Amino acid sequence: MSTNLTAVLQELLQNTSNLKVLRQLMTPDVTYVSLNFENPELKKVMPWAGTHKCPQALADVFGAIQRFWNTLDFKVTEQGSRVALFGSFTYKSNATGKEITSPFSLLARFEGDKVAYVQFLEDSYGTAGSFKTGGATRFHSDPSGKEVEV
Repeated sequence: MSTNLTAVLQELLQNTSNLKVLRQLMTPDVTYVSLNFENPELKKVMPWAGTHKCPQALADVFGAIQRFWNTLDFKVTEQGSRVALFGSFTYKSNATGKEITSPFSLLARFEGDKVAYVQFLEDSYGTAGSFKTGGATRFHSDPSGKEVEV
């Protein structure tokens, strides 16, 4: 990956609430995918989840994340040759006070020197769990096993 493109992506991550900078670094029709393409149930817990278009949408997504969590740590641990970043972050829920550390991966596609597509993945189950306030959920994933309660 070009050092230039890496620098652009890192600048974007450092300016997620600065719309002026985002417009300079991204195409006007940039697509941002957070956690999944579209999941109505997850969107009830994390309203930013899903597919978003334009730099303003990215600023809105990160604004929502900052309202829900206080970012305690965000580390990029590796960079790949396909404009990808890998690392971990630690969030603390502003509502419950629970902390979660999650791995993340971020894939970006560029048009020239501007970001045109970003896909961000994390441990959605773990991060959503930082908002859990009580109750149990039952799962039956193993066809030859029993239900489990979490």
